[in-house]
Amino acid sequence: MTIDAQLLEILACPDTHHAPLSHDAAAGTLTCTECGRIFPIRDGIPVLLLDEATLPASGDAERS
Repeated sequence: MTIDAQLLEILACPDTHHAPLSHDAAAGTLTCTECGRIFPIRDGIPVLLLDEATLPASGDAERS
């Protein structure tokens, strides 16, 4: 299932920086261009909850 291009243009990271997200259709994810959090897309719906996001493998994206 694909995400509408217009929706992708307005989606942003739910963290305080509200950075744009990049879409990986093959993986079914959205990735924050600022913090690197990876948000799942389930049944065609982006799950933009910080608790549901995974951090990149580098581990340096999480800032307090």
